[in-house]
Amino acid sequence: MKVVILCGGLGTRLREETEYRPKPMVPIGSRPIIWHIMKHYAHFGYNEFLCALGYKGDLIKSYFYQYYALEKDVMIDLATGKVTTDTSAREDWLVHLIDTGATTNTAGRIRRLRKHLGDEPFFLAYGDSLSDVDLNALLAFHNERGKTVTLTAVKSPARFGQLTLRNEFVEVFAEKPDLGEGWVNGGFMVIEPRFYDYIADDSTGLEILKEVAEDDQLTAYRHQGYWHCMDNIRDREILESEWASGHAAWKLWN
Repeated sequence: MKVVILCGGLGTRLREETEYRPKPMVPIGSRPIIWHIMKHYAHFGYNEFLCALGYKGDLIKSYFYQYYALEKDVMIDLATGKVTTDTSAREDWLVHLIDTGATTNTAGRIRRLRKHLGDEPFFLAYGDSLSDVDLNALLAFHNERGKTVTLTAVKSPARFGQLTLRNEFVEVFAEKPDLGEGWVNGGFMVIEPRFYDYIADDSTGLEILKEVAEDDQLTAYRHQGYWHCMDNIRDREILESEWASGHAAWKLWN
């Protein structure tokens, strides 16, 4: 299955970083957060990515254009100018870098990727969230229920969109509630192609998950483990500290 990563937002609450680069390129350790997200999916065997680019998307393109060269060990013979690079593979990934518009909303970006996705289900990830969620268990849950969308429900403060759950179904989807704590949409979704029917145009956002829920087509995979969103500078500092400790909970790979 292919993995769509939303990479086009402005990231205004993290302006200290996003004034200079798109949020998926904000580093955790020596690599951008998008790399950590991709490593997570690749750990479970999903290594084809479609990056929905928008704001400062050229910086994401530049990173992957240079990735092969920069990640290789290089030997330079200064006498002859001969350059020899390490031929061992670093990442077995196929990365599509697709411009989905500077002002396109989140669901609109997915709509623009349809020709690349075909009529197959796909994973959807936000470009700013890390977790240790078992993606194979998530996919199995989704396939067993047979609904249009499965999202990963996590526990987090009310600054994120809150969910009212009825068993495994999402009964109410509230994008930005004012108060309260409970289950929230942590991303890490599985989406069937019939989801496109809900997307009107470029201006459509993922608030349409409310309509999916009203149609009894939105299920929630409850994840009790680690999840953290890089929503502001404090979040970035927390993630950086966890990575520096050598015990980052989202690092499932060797």
